[in-house]
Amino acid sequence: MSHHFFAYLSRMKYIDRWSLMRNTRLENVQEHSHMVAVLSHALAVIRNRYFGGTVDPGEVALAALYHDAPEILTGDLPTPVKYFNPHIRDAYKHVEAVSAQRLLDTLPPELREDFAPCLTPEKGEVEELVKAADKLSAYIKCLEERKAGNLEFRQAQEQILAQLRENPLPELGWFMEHFLPSFQLTLDELN
Repeated sequence: MSHHFFAYLSRMKYIDRWSLMRNTRLENVQEHSHMVAVLSHALAVIRNRYFGGTVDPGEVALAALYHDAPEILTGDLPTPVKYFNPHIRDAYKHVEAVSAQRLLDTLPPELREDFAPCLTPEKGEVEELVKAADKLSAYIKCLEERKAGNLEFRQAQEQILAQLRENPLPELGWFMEHFLPSFQLTLDELN
């Protein structure tokens, strides 16, 4: 019997993000998930090193790699639609849960227990770090688009920055202070 789990995961590259906006460079869910994993890992390490945390950075990075996997079956619902009202938000959360279970069902039964935490992480520090990294990734996308002269992302950039600043996680603030300015530099300026 053939199992389709990893073939489904490989299709993340076909799901474009930011579909309601003109992009200078398209970003797909696979690229986004990689960046969120990198950022989540960094936030976990910063939490542990500077703020007395004990979270497992590997667990956080793994959760981030899979955080948008249900979109393989649902597509990427744009944020303004997803959060238009509580009914849509709650219904979409249910659709994502069904999608995650459907993906799990494409694994051999013996492996489902191992992958379930990746697709349906428990609430807590892992989830809060992944959510912060997800928002940070969206902000970085806005910075990149604005750096390329795309004014389409101006309002999203302002809104996301306000949300990031409201987030009480000290590791997020630390990252923003020490690493975020570099994302506005050109390659020559980085060198």
